[in-house]
Amino acid sequence: MVRNEARRTALLDAAIDVLAEEGARGLTYRAVDAKAGVPAGTASNYFANRDDLMSEVAIRVTQRLVPSDESIAQSLALPRDKSLTIRFMHDIVRRADADKACYLALMELRLEATRRPDLRTALTRTMADNLEFNISFNEESKLPGDRMTVILLYFAMTGFIYERLTLPDITEPMDLDEFIEVLVDRAIGSD
Repeated sequence: MVRNEARRTALLDAAIDVLAEEGARGLTYRAVDAKAGVPAGTASNYFANRDDLMSEVAIRVTQRLVPSDESIAQSLALPRDKSLTIRFMHDIVRRADADKACYLALMELRLEATRRPDLRTALTRTMADNLEFNISFNEESKLPGDRMTVILLYFAMTGFIYERLTLPDITEPMDLDEFIEVLVDRAIGSD
């Protein structure tokens, strides 16, 4: 059977919304079909089982959260210093705020991965590839900081975004600009 890639993407986007709204327990073929507005049974034609669907959702989440080529080019036209790293950290927060469903779905997938070894393997591979991409990007773009700097920023920003999305009263009183500047300064060091 020939698969329609646009429909497959729509199903994955619907699955992200279902995960964000209802959690992993609510992720059923029926719920995905309903959210995507397609006939019942469509999702099961595209994904062999829930683990397959969840693994593909993890990949789709990372695709949706990648900054545009235009945004990257604009940023890389600026001096490659600490202020550019601060700009990239702000961009991460903006993208998280703009697509909260992706981060919430990813949280659900991470929790579900603790109970599903196949999903854990797939999700680990996807997230490890994402981290390695960020490290390589930092090195190839000649941005300040080494491998460990990127790792520290990655985990700090991940934790911050999760708190911001799930318990916003903790992060709301913080000055976002100050938080990011101090984080980057401590990860990279002073000029």
